[in-house]
Amino acid sequence: MTIQHRRPADSEDLPAVHALVERAVSALEQGGQTWSGLTLGHRRRLLTDLIALVGRHAEEWVEIAERIKGLRPGSPLMGEEWISGPWAVLGYARALADTMARLEKGEDPLSGFATRPAPGGRTAVEVLPHGIPDRLLLNGFSAEVWTRPGVTPEHLRSTAGLAQRDPSHTRGRALVLGAGNILSIAPLDTLYQLYAMNRVVALKPNPVTDPLRPVLEAVFAPFIDLGAVVVVAGGADVGSVLVRHPGIGAVHMTGSEATHDAIVWGPGERGTAAKAAGVPSLDKPVTSELGGVAPVIVQPGRWSRADLRHQARHVVTQRLHNGGSNCIAAQVVIVSRDWPQKDAFLAELRAALSAAPPRPDWYPGTEERVSRARALHETAESVGGAPGRTLLPSLDLSDDSETAFRTEYFGPVLGVAELDGTGADFLHAAVSAANDRLRGTLGANIVIDPRTRRDLRGDFDHAVQALHYGTIGVNAWTGVGYLVPYATWGAFPGHPLDDIQSGRGVVHNAGLLADVERTVVRGPFRPAPRSVLHGEWTISPKPPWFVDNRTAATTGRRLVSFAARPRWSALPGIFLSALRG
Repeated sequence: MTIQHRRPADSEDLPAVHALVERAVSALEQGGQTWSGLTLGHRRRLLTDLIALVGRHAEEWVEIAERIKGLRPGSPLMGEEWISGPWAVLGYARALADTMARLEKGEDPLSGFATRPAPGGRTAVEVLPHGIPDRLLLNGFSAEVWTRPGVTPEHLRSTAGLAQRDPSHTRGRALVLGAGNILSIAPLDTLYQLYAMNRVVALKPNPVTDPLRPVLEAVFAPFIDLGAVVVVAGGADVGSVLVRHPGIGAVHMTGSEATHDAIVWGPGERGTAAKAAGVPSLDKPVTSELGGVAPVIVQPGRWSRADLRHQARHVVTQRLHNGGSNCIAAQVVIVSRDWPQKDAFLAELRAALSAAPPRPDWYPGTEERVSRARALHETAESVGGAPGRTLLPSLDLSDDSETAFRTEYFGPVLGVAELDGTGADFLHAAVSAANDRLRGTLGANIVIDPRTRRDLRGDFDHAVQALHYGTIGVNAWTGVGYLVPYATWGAFPGHPLDDIQSGRGVVHNAGLLADVERTVVRGPFRPAPRSVLHGEWTISPKPPWFVDNRTAATTGRRLVSFAARPRWSALPGIFLSALRG
């Protein structure tokens, strides 16, 4: 069922808004009863149906993304849409179905996942690679989910499955307010509410992504037919009424900190006063993913010219993927002013920013945010021919007034800050700066060569533990963690409602693990074949999510085809396309 409202709210139109919201909530009331009666096997088969439908509609999905984002037909940048769109949903749905199959058989959901002690009394669960396809397609990449301190493997196993441990005990109706930037966010969040939280869902897509609504309806058709999902179209007026409807028991949103506060505390001066008084205007659970100012810590070492060039392109990818309109986009690069290769690295960074493929500033408000960043920084550099592409050099981490440390630009603006020191001294200072000076805790990145990593020994492990971020990438963009279905995705836990920063709660987490704290993703410092020549035993070429990967669209399309229908015969074509990239 899709319930739609298009006109802006006014005094005469509000009754229509309330009427459509009532229809949506009423539909979910019956759907909740149906959902509570479904067996684990039935719920697993719904995921299998969804996988087939995503595969069937993937081409249409990506064509719509192309129009929304103003991309040129046939552009290699379309690889971003294949990978962060259908591929992300297919991988997650398949992993979630595997977890449901284990629960259905009464097996341990963690069977086949290695665990180890992690620093600080935590338990780490290896979630990548998981299976032969991972070892082949993401060779050299790994990921672990870390629990909160004190959580043992035994506790993890006894609680894995979350709300699916008692599927008949449903938890009411949830509202998912979809994101406007990455087109897999809304469907992934909907699946998490259905399975991890055992709630039926009213999904209200962001108006920016409204053209994708027919595809969402098509892929969720098995759930919509049961009344477990209702898609509600409309603007902020519809969302506001839905959020406060007494029949909606929980809200999950992806967006900005300002939008979160308007929902929880209320808009304008009334919301400011409510926040100051500590009295939320919304009395129901709210989980959220709100982005932030993501750091890239570049640990000084002895790098070749090829290393400098590759890692500069890596950092630029972390900023310019999706035009910079990512909640996890790198915003502040932290380098050592004492690193002999600092100037060479920054020269490569400027070159990579300039050479990256041009694309429009497609997300609403990007031009205004870029102009504001430039106006506040006299040293701002316009880099390359693409509109808005900006470098902010020489940011001062001791400056309390520096807006780049507390404002998420959500566009192609990249800052550089310098700190004294090398070795462990620099690393610990950079970690402290990332924790204490930058707004948000969604993700942090570290770039470090293998030799320096070995020399630091336990200091490096301590630094990773000390970073208070929900996803930490070591030689791998934290965006990779978004794509790993068994990884968790969300802010570092502990933000109070009146200082929400990057939000509360996690999503994805296909193993349905409780008491999780963060995900740590690791990748190779060098792509193949240089990786092998320098002792890193990985055959991974330049990843297809790099913004300058020439065959990303072809590789992405083939990855989606394989994820929809896994078969060994498809792998050579994927590898060949990846190598050509």
